[in-house]
Amino acid sequence: MATKGVVMGLRTDLTEMFGIEHPIVLAPMGGVAGGVLAAAVSEEGGLGLIGSGDREWLDRECGLAATRTDKPWGIGLLIWAVDRDIVLSVVERRPHAIVLSFGDPAPYAAMIRDAGIRLLVQVTSTDEAARALDVGADVVIAQGGEAGGHCGARATLPFVPSVVDLAAGTPVLAAGGIADGRGLAAALTLGAAGALIGTRFEATHEALISAAEAKAIIAARASDTERNRALDIARGSPWPAEYPARTLRNAFLDRWHGREEELAGDSVALQEYRDAAAREDPDYAPVWAGEAVDLITGLESAADLVGRISRDAEQAILHAAQRCVVASE
Repeated sequence: MATKGVVMGLRTDLTEMFGIEHPIVLAPMGGVAGGVLAAAVSEEGGLGLIGSGDREWLDRECGLAATRTDKPWGIGLLIWAVDRDIVLSVVERRPHAIVLSFGDPAPYAAMIRDAGIRLLVQVTSTDEAARALDVGADVVIAQGGEAGGHCGARATLPFVPSVVDLAAGTPVLAAGGIADGRGLAAALTLGAAGALIGTRFEATHEALISAAEAKAIIAARASDTERNRALDIARGSPWPAEYPARTLRNAFLDRWHGREEELAGDSVALQEYRDAAAREDPDYAPVWAGEAVDLITGLESAADLVGRISRDAEQAILHAAQRCVVASE
């Protein structure tokens, strides 16, 4: 099988749908994926997504994206945290895509699709995937439990093809534990139309995280992460219990591991956490990160990262094809 000199290009249903160059989508990480990061990803040929936030934050970050790129970009929303007025205000910003995650998308799906905006729905189970398809999702995002931040329990590798089969032609994105070209190539091989990537984009110059958080992510290994509810309880955050969060371990989490219900009733410990988190004490403050931290070795620009992941994915696919040539050839 001759592949030398082939100019491949990764063309999928996702790239065709949005008219983009690379099947790479920035995860809409709240407080991390702002307008500058989203625009940088879009300018390089991926699909940049702004994370959820309050209206003032969204006004600022959407304005930054709109002034920095005329290519497709979008906004992510947490279903459990929004209402129709919030969704309508996002629709009025005219993004190219809106992502709904963590809850039933039915109350808002028609509003988004009727506005001519592509609807992406992130799911963590096949039941959620079926619901996303029922409400007319243009793209389904199959998120595995290796993801940073809030996630379900399914492993990405078996979960993605099960959603691809269920979707029967609707494009699926793989998410969770993908940080390089090999991960993107694997997602495409599983039948996905691209990958939603989060943690790797935290370690970029454009991400809205502190230097200390970026340093911690670069230094961490997968064994330094864990899924927990302790941080949501300590922060007083009303996240649904079925979606724990994967973060880097710290002293606070080690202390309360497996004792979440006890923590919820300990007002002294809760106040201690909030005081320490307010001063950004690394023994308390959360650093959202997925199992792909093993693959992150330094800060990069988002543009360089998009191009490198796409090129490396092409090479990974070509190399795999070369290795798998049947003996008869």
